Amino acid sequence: MERLIIGEVLKPQGIRGELKIKTFTDSPEDVKAFGTVYIDGVAYKILSFRVDGSGAAYVGLRGIPDRNAAELFRGKKLEGDREDAPELEEGQYYIVDMIGLSCETEEGEFLGTLCDVQILSSDIYTLEKDGKKILFPVVGGVVVDVDMANRKLVVNKKKFDEIAVY
Repeated sequence: MERLIIGEVLKPQGIRGELKIKTFTDSPEDVKAFGTVYIDGVAYKILSFRVDGSGAAYVGLRGIPDRNAAELFRGKKLEGDREDAPELEEGQYYIVDMIGLSCETEEGEFLGTLCDVQILSSDIYTLEKDGKKILFPVVGGVVVDVDMANRKLVVNKKKFDEIAVY
């Protein structure tokens, strides 16, 4: 069964084994919908889940009874089964599905291969070409098309050249 990376453990929270996590989903509450998460391949049932006013998420998992146990999970990735993932709206894609897309201009010029996506107020895409990294924010019409069938990300060359960091 295929899994998606849905978050990362930042640190233990409190004395009862709760974990503070950074979610990689559009909404932190989407993590709760998975019901079960995997850390290092081991399944953990979600017992509690909450989001504070700042958007930080806190999760309690079966099998992590106290702070000492929770400390061992610092920096670990949370995964969920793809079949439990929320349905995506038109034009939305899972990052794991986008990694490896060929990035090209509308004219067909190859710019690089998408190797990373950072989720910020504007997503930052990282391309790799000939061992070099190129970063660009996904803003104002720079991305013209995401063609998952042909594994291509098409960008507007003029806008790309204005904002890309080499």
